[in-house]
Amino acid sequence: MSPSAVTEPGSRDPPDSKSPAITKDGQKRTIYHLDRHLHKDFPVVVSGKGNHLFTKDGRTIFDTTSGAAVSCLGHGNERVINAVHKQMTTGIPYLASSYWGSEIVDDLCKELINGTDGKMAKVYLTGSGSEAMEASAKLARQYFYENDKQTPRVNFIAREGSYHGNTIGALGISGHVARRAPYLPFLMPNVHHIPACNAYRQRKEGETDESFVARKALELEEKFLELGPETVIAFIAEPVVGAALGCVPYVPGYLRVMRDVCHKYGALLILDEVMCGMGRTGTLHAWQGEGVAPDLQTIGKGLGGGYQPIAAVLISEKVVNRLSDGSGQFVHGQTYQGMPVQAAAALEVQTILREENLMQNVATQGAYLEKRLKSLLADHPHVGDIRGKGLFWGLEFVRDKKTKEPFDPKLGVAQRVSDLALSPLYNMTLYPGGGTVDGVSGDHVILAPSYIVTKDDIDYIAKVTSDVVHQVFQEIGSL
Repeated sequence: MSPSAVTEPGSRDPPDSKSPAITKDGQKRTIYHLDRHLHKDFPVVVSGKGNHLFTKDGRTIFDTTSGAAVSCLGHGNERVINAVHKQMTTGIPYLASSYWGSEIVDDLCKELINGTDGKMAKVYLTGSGSEAMEASAKLARQYFYENDKQTPRVNFIAREGSYHGNTIGALGISGHVARRAPYLPFLMPNVHHIPACNAYRQRKEGETDESFVARKALELEEKFLELGPETVIAFIAEPVVGAALGCVPYVPGYLRVMRDVCHKYGALLILDEVMCGMGRTGTLHAWQGEGVAPDLQTIGKGLGGGYQPIAAVLISEKVVNRLSDGSGQFVHGQTYQGMPVQAAAALEVQTILREENLMQNVATQGAYLEKRLKSLLADHPHVGDIRGKGLFWGLEFVRDKKTKEPFDPKLGVAQRVSDLALSPLYNMTLYPGGGTVDGVSGDHVILAPSYIVTKDDIDYIAKVTSDVVHQVFQEIGSL
């Protein structure tokens, strides 16, 4: 597809099998940059506009994943670019938060608090989701330390099959087996995991949502009792699990009962919405779909839409009051926190989301994406589950649909699907993930298009995804 076709999404048709084979032209051959994979070349991107990325070798790629569920407004948004430029021209893209305040930083924080309908009270700005998770863990511990310097609350409860970040603390909280493995000797021993909320793999035959959720609450309560309720700081969960499990959503009622168990024993509820938040699931915050506000919440990715590196911790009034009535400070800080240029980008992104009512588009197009994916792939013998919310959808692949047996990890099914989608045959991104079942076995891909997609875009995304999946399994069947 040529760049000129970008303005006419309805005219796009998936390329046929006679398209040229993938070549090395325009592929990445870096010498000095340590890439994510040292033995793989990547297309070199030279520009982007809307839902499209343009490569050095003349290809036009439809970005179906918003990078890693980041570019919620697509690429090249002039309003956000101008907002960043305006802040840069003030001469203060950066301020040391230890000494100075910033009006635009406070304006962003006000916008974020308003977006929670006043359920949260203050915002702590960071540069990445991992940093936000580190901050939330420390803030949760300090909440109890303020009242008792000898507090026995030292334990966190998190879930298997979740990913909360790459820093040592955030990785220690995570339940992602493969990413934890090289660093196990460094990780915190005071994090304890319970099963995820994965209805596809855990629901018993005939089990209702209410019964399933009650069983999940019991798992959490039993862990509290095992550890000693007085030793638990918080329970941490992604409302919709992103990269680790492939868009596995909470079951209705789950967030409420888990919060109730936490509060029964005086612990905090921390929700990690770095990937699934800021509009991705059809409400600004995923927890708003159930009306259950956490004590602490992390956000990122869609907060700045990729125009600046920014994330945050949203803090409830009770946590703020504990600090205010105690030491009056959060014993934590980073050089690049609360930068005005980061705030300028994020404020403009959030303003656009609100002014253009993009949450409605996420809900509308998300429902249509679900319909199209299920229409094209629900009967495929190797598509075990199609799940998600809003514009955040995952496909889980299985060798046997009845038993839900996964493929041998050596086949690299999800990566094969992603690689074929990105090839010149299709020119579209799909986000691959492995370890979906037990941290080692299991394959899924994620679709997380921008909030500006149209019905025609969704038709295109679903058709290409279906064609890619069918082709990959035809090739696997011939091995």
